[in-house]
Amino acid sequence: MGAPRAIALAAMACAVLPAVAFARCEGHVPQPKPQNTFPQDVGRSFDRIVEEGWIEFAVYEDFAPWSYEEKGRARGVDVEIGRLIAAALGVEARFRLVQAGETLDADLLNYVWKGAVIGGHVSDVMLHVPYDSDYACRIEQVTFTGQYAREAIAIAYDRTDYPEEAPTPPFFRFDTVAVENDSISDFHLTSLLGPVDKIRRYRSTALAVDALASGETMAAMGPRAELQAGIAAHPEAALALHEPPLVGLARGKWTLGVGVNFQHKDLAYAVDDAIAAALADGRIAAIFKAGGLTFEPPVR
Repeated sequence: MGAPRAIALAAMACAVLPAVAFARCEGHVPQPKPQNTFPQDVGRSFDRIVEEGWIEFAVYEDFAPWSYEEKGRARGVDVEIGRLIAAALGVEARFRLVQAGETLDADLLNYVWKGAVIGGHVSDVMLHVPYDSDYACRIEQVTFTGQYAREAIAIAYDRTDYPEEAPTPPFFRFDTVAVENDSISDFHLTSLLGPVDKIRRYRSTALAVDALASGETMAAMGPRAELQAGIAAHPEAALALHEPPLVGLARGKWTLGVGVNFQHKDLAYAVDDAIAAALADGRIAAIFKAGGLTFEPPVR
């Protein structure tokens, strides 16, 4: 996904708090909202989506296993969740693969509530939006809802290097570890261990796992699903994964949900209902299982 998005997640601290569809935000100063912008700049109403028969989801590009393009078609966990939502609404699912900006604030502005300054438009729903109650109160232009899974920091390692005991962060004072540059894992290891030369930085978690598989490093640290996707891409290597306690990392897990323009509450409620139903009957868990990924349900 790249460093900018990783920085955004790290800055949010990825809090895992009870997920609610619409937070009550007492004490927060109201932020400017685009009430006077043209209708095309704030997305389509729920009624218009149903009338026109399609819904557009913004998903991140080159972000396996969550969202990516394969042979001209959008694929990944987030894409399949988008299809579930569209089916529940009785409309066609369309996907817009977007680039990660410098911050999550910028992504939400560009793809959810205002649109990019040049040639941009907002999508009806953005998937893979980290949920944090304080952040949701600050960014009032977006309704944060539809929490569908939890992600966690994990460590992938080569079993030949660690045949008896899986590595934990203190190991990396002496053993090499790959991380995505400026990610939560990078910040945590740097703060815990100091400027040790065993931390090897790469543009993405996928490249970090590639380095592990090729023998450049003995371990890789990053988001669980991205590590699992990387391990699956290297069946020839003796790679394993575990989630050890991470001392000093207060927010090692976070909740994933969706973002909808604040003016379209009826759409947000409908999306939340669709996700709640798919969680209850196991369809979202089945998507993760089909991709060989660990599913951890959100606190709803």
